Amino acid sequence: MMKKPAPIYLAVVLFCAICTLFGCAQPQPGGASSSSDAAASGIQASEPTSYHLSLGFIGDICLADNYIPMEHLAEIGSTDIADGIDPVFIQIMKKMDLMWANNEFVFSDQGEALEGKAFTFKGSPKNVHYLHDLGIDVVGLANNHVFDYGEAAFFDTLQTLEDAGIPYTGAGRNEKEARGPVYLDVEGFKIALVNASSAEYTIYTPEAIGEEPGIAWCYDTTKMIEDIQTAAQNADFVIALPHWGTEHSTELTWEQTEGARAFIDAGADAVIGAHAHNLQGMEYYNGKPILYNLGNFWFDDYDVVDTVVAEVRLTGEIGSKPREGKIELVLHPGTQSEVYTAYASTVEERDRIFRYIEAISTNITIDENGILHEAT
Repeated sequence: MMKKPAPIYLAVVLFCAICTLFGCAQPQPGGASSSSDAAASGIQASEPTSYHLSLGFIGDICLADNYIPMEHLAEIGSTDIADGIDPVFIQIMKKMDLMWANNEFVFSDQGEALEGKAFTFKGSPKNVHYLHDLGIDVVGLANNHVFDYGEAAFFDTLQTLEDAGIPYTGAGRNEKEARGPVYLDVEGFKIALVNASSAEYTIYTPEAIGEEPGIAWCYDTTKMIEDIQTAAQNADFVIALPHWGTEHSTELTWEQTEGARAFIDAGADAVIGAHAHNLQGMEYYNGKPILYNLGNFWFDDYDVVDTVVAEVRLTGEIGSKPREGKIELVLHPGTQSEVYTAYASTVEERDRIFRYIEAISTNITIDENGILHEAT
């Protein structure tokens, strides 16, 4: 004898018939629920448990109309920076969460070149759009060319960057503005940049003191160390950016090695230098990376000079500070040959540059992905 359907069974059959008639939502492929289904059922979407930050850095760039790179663009009738810098590099820079460059010239239409100075660089304020084209978010001004055309042109440079919405480090209308630290929000973290210069044997670029304009100096590292200590107390991650070293040399000065280590002792989480026009060595100190000199990125017209986009890659668990997580220094290598900066696209060329950097460094190795490791 056939059993009568249970009441609950009839209810289920009736519910399914109603759903079929009125087009109720069906389960998603693979059994996954849509966000609206999750919301309706009270299920919360899972929150990310880790963070991933990329902070990028390049050395000297020169957008001066009176110097070789920009003169080349003018000669070929181009306003496309990709005619001077490989689009692969541009793509890498644009993908960074924060991208810094050493701005080795002034933005101005006025001023006279400083008397007695051999090389002076000035570009139209209109050229500031190239920084945006490259994906550059912040520039360093603590260098030996930001005062090439005097105070008025220096002020023009600051104003041009401000009007373009590009923060700058290491220079200002007074000491407080020049010394920083400069704090920038990157994906909810406070990143501090401390930039200062000790690049000139003959001093042309004034130090900002009190209400006097100029740049931050680090000939005596006392002030820079004080700024790093302040930054370490107020930021989640601190990068020291000294402009220093001997031009066209891989030999490190005592001031560089002792200074970089003192910066880390003061609270810097990484040290990345510029000025020498060529790459210099790298090392780890107390587990933290030092890149002594980025060298040129797009500057001058040497036959071949190796270069990198340096990436400080930070990963960790949500709720921790970047300095408490994993800190990697990653190199994206290339060369500037004459007036074009090309990404190293072959395994052989990348390996050549990595082995060269290892040879001029102390306690590091570089793997095939460009990641630095502390040698034991």
